Amino acid sequence: MAVEKPQSTTPAAAPAPKKAAAPKVNVVTIPSAITVREFAELLKVEPVEVIKQLMRNGIMATINQAIDFRTASAIAPAFGFVAREAPAAAAAAPSKVKQVGKLTVRAPIVTIMGHVDHGKTSLLDAIRQSNVVATEAGAITQHIGAYQVEVDGRKITFLDTPGHEAFTAMRARGARVTDIAVIVVAADDGVQPQTIEAIDHARAAGVSLVVALNKIDKPNANPEKVKRQLGELGLNLEEWGGDVICVPVSAKKKTGIKDLLENILLVADIMELKANANRPAEGTVVEAELDKSKGPTVTVLVQTGTLKVGDIMVAGNTWGKIRAMFDDLGRSIKQAEPATPAVVLGMKDVPAAGDNFRVVESEKDARAIIDKQQAEKQAAVKPVTLTNLFAQAATGEIKELNIILKTDVQGSIEPIKTSLDKLSTGKIKVKVIRAATGSITEGDVLLALASRGIIIGFNSQPEPGARAMADKEGVSIRTYNIIYDIIDDVTKALEGMLEPEYAEVVEGMAEVRATFPGRNKTRIAGCYVKEGRGSRDAQVRIIRGGKVIRESRVSSLRRFKDDVREVTQGMECGVGVEDFNDFEVGDFIQFYRRQKVS
Repeated sequence: MAVEKPQSTTPAAAPAPKKAAAPKVNVVTIPSAITVREFAELLKVEPVEVIKQLMRNGIMATINQAIDFRTASAIAPAFGFVAREAPAAAAAAPSKVKQVGKLTVRAPIVTIMGHVDHGKTSLLDAIRQSNVVATEAGAITQHIGAYQVEVDGRKITFLDTPGHEAFTAMRARGARVTDIAVIVVAADDGVQPQTIEAIDHARAAGVSLVVALNKIDKPNANPEKVKRQLGELGLNLEEWGGDVICVPVSAKKKTGIKDLLENILLVADIMELKANANRPAEGTVVEAELDKSKGPTVTVLVQTGTLKVGDIMVAGNTWGKIRAMFDDLGRSIKQAEPATPAVVLGMKDVPAAGDNFRVVESEKDARAIIDKQQAEKQAAVKPVTLTNLFAQAATGEIKELNIILKTDVQGSIEPIKTSLDKLSTGKIKVKVIRAATGSITEGDVLLALASRGIIIGFNSQPEPGARAMADKEGVSIRTYNIIYDIIDDVTKALEGMLEPEYAEVVEGMAEVRATFPGRNKTRIAGCYVKEGRGSRDAQVRIIRGGKVIRESRVSSLRRFKDDVREVTQGMECGVGVEDFNDFEVGDFIQFYRRQKVS
């Protein structure tokens, strides 16, 4: 009876705590290995919170570093979760690509970026030449936008993009192809504007970084100075206790190349990159062109599965049956496994770089997918603006407001950035992903598009090409000349109280080629309309040396001796501006209107 008493009393006491605890404990299923970023997404918390919890347990890990199930399960309770390990068949890291079957280690995919003249092309050539010597002496490496090298029996795939803007353009189209970004910095020149841009773009993409300190053979090389500059940008180098590897190399002397490749493999090992080769292939279009003799020629990068000759492939808004494939050495191949680049023949049309591709079972399936994609394009995700920010945050569509900040002078960046960082709320985090001086460029628009961000200009205006691209892609550009107005607008947007947005519609641009006196001691600008049109009731900006020196309205518009309502591209005209007479030859007059955004 001594045994029966506990059995009879336990049921009476046990139900109460079980009922109370059940709704508080969430079960999360995770694989045997998962990156910090993906684990945070499963827990619905910021990655930095996971990193902090790992640090409390004595584990130093970066956002893209993989942790095992044992480590993840140890910290999951801190966030109200109980971890359960996924079955072996489903142990793939969370991904947009459905994985079926056994995962195997794949080659890392690497993009090389950096400042112009710092040796990106020379480094790529040195790596490529070392590959040719190691594999097939005398072979000619054709330019297909991607190629593979082999180091101690292991492969590395390089994307040969012309720069960080091309890298971001692919990302803006939804392509997530790069695992590691190698930032090339010249030891004799140090960190330059495009170096900073490349780091910003790589960080925004969430890829791991490796620094290649090039030109160390130069007499005036100063590696320590460059390392300090990188540290000031927030890159904590490994030799200083951080997690960013810095490798000294000389592309010209071909020294340090193997060391760089081995360190790339080391970073790849930490990331535990895996893919399933035993399934229909999916991946990304790297580049494509129409060859007169071969037809559409498409370079693809397989990300999962195995691509084979005879497969029916959908890429972007076109499809085709693969009739031939070639590798980066121009050799005919029958199949391409994960992380392998290949040139494909047989598509019906030329897809765009950055388009995703996948293999389907039949032509009927291919046509159905393209029809569905076109329908989905009509209901595409809305671009983020300050006006719709509150509504999108309320529905959970966005959790971060990514901002590209451009100012006229360096001194304006820090106070604006600091003020914006303090505006984060429980629902949405305000994050300045790029801050620089100068006009707003097409590269800024691409970064905003890829990151679903907005652009804020302080005494900085968009270049004509940037404005046109932003209008086409739906990227929000807001310009200010008072810091308080920036903070006020973002605060109101976060609270859902921002007034309707008034967008600028640029009508045209005219160049001042002469000046002459007008009535009542005014000056008239003799102009040539270079693009668009100018109208009599438009607002104008006077731009000198790339900076806006005055904003006003058109007071008069004449063609020869006649008053006219508007002038168009290619015409000469005389323009008078309200309360402005200090025209100089070489000034530009920008005609624009402001209209309410629906």
